[in-house]
Amino acid sequence: MQGMSPLPGIYDPDFIAANQGERANNVLKGSKKEQVQKIIQDIRDFKSKTKVDKVVVLWTANTERYSDVIVGLNDTKETLLASLERNESEISPSTLYGLACVQENVPFINGSPQNTFVPGLIDLAITKNSIIAGDDFKSGQTKMKSVLVDFLVGAGLKPTSIVSYNHLGNNDGMNLSAPQTFRSKEISKSNVVDDMVASNAILYEPGEHPDHVVVIKYVPYVGDSKRAMDEYTSEIFMGGKNTLVIHNTCEDSLLAAPLILDLVLLAELCTRIQLKKEGEGKFHSFHPVASILSYLTKAPLVPPGTPVVNALAKQRAMLENIMRACVGLAPENNMTLEYK
Repeated sequence: MQGMSPLPGIYDPDFIAANQGERANNVLKGSKKEQVQKIIQDIRDFKSKTKVDKVVVLWTANTERYSDVIVGLNDTKETLLASLERNESEISPSTLYGLACVQENVPFINGSPQNTFVPGLIDLAITKNSIIAGDDFKSGQTKMKSVLVDFLVGAGLKPTSIVSYNHLGNNDGMNLSAPQTFRSKEISKSNVVDDMVASNAILYEPGEHPDHVVVIKYVPYVGDSKRAMDEYTSEIFMGGKNTLVIHNTCEDSLLAAPLILDLVLLAELCTRIQLKKEGEGKFHSFHPVASILSYLTKAPLVPPGTPVVNALAKQRAMLENIMRACVGLAPENNMTLEYK
């Protein structure tokens, strides 16, 4: 990659930590509408220059703060596009990239935890039938959590306290040291247990939830070698307690890089798969909100009104069975009745 020169990017200091200012030395100027038009032109130029058949865009830039979702600003495609014309300040850079990609019908994947896909952008993607997917790479600590909590709840052990501590020294950690950007990461890391808790009404009363705390600290010396420490405390038989403590040292970027490749490959594949129900006359594509990619994301983006599944085994089974269907194989059900 040494011979590659990055294209100028959209930079808005209101959405990321102030400590990123020194790095912002290759930025796009102009209004938000002009920036979207420049990204669209960059996509077209890249496709023409490289002579590729398809382009997939994936956001690996800084975690942004959450955007305010406001009626009349970004709640529908009409209000979002009108806000773009007015150069409204509350449209984030990642949403601007999303707008450019949706208008070009280019799959756009959000690899960070912020709410890039405000309702207006989701609305526009559905109208344009353009694939969007996210949010946030599910690489280390959260992937372990989506396995372990699923196991504990399924085994009848009731997680009552989940505490996750991280420290890292790369630029991601530096950016996340600001409260507003950390809050985005905290949300994506915390919601990962919700569907597993809701799956067991015997263990949990309606509205009951384990105490779930996430801490991230910036420690420059450790660099990209992230430390993740987790403590899971569960209630067991006759009021007993069970505590599991895990220490995980990992290379943060090396965990994320394969996910980036898989997300791009699967997103492109989604553009080529069509399906229909038995009795339907015409084939149609997947829903533009590509929940099929949830296996690789912390906070899966799903179509409006669709339940979110975070349990890793269920996500993997969904993905595997869709791939099996594509090659004409029956889904795996693990019943193995022929041996029973």
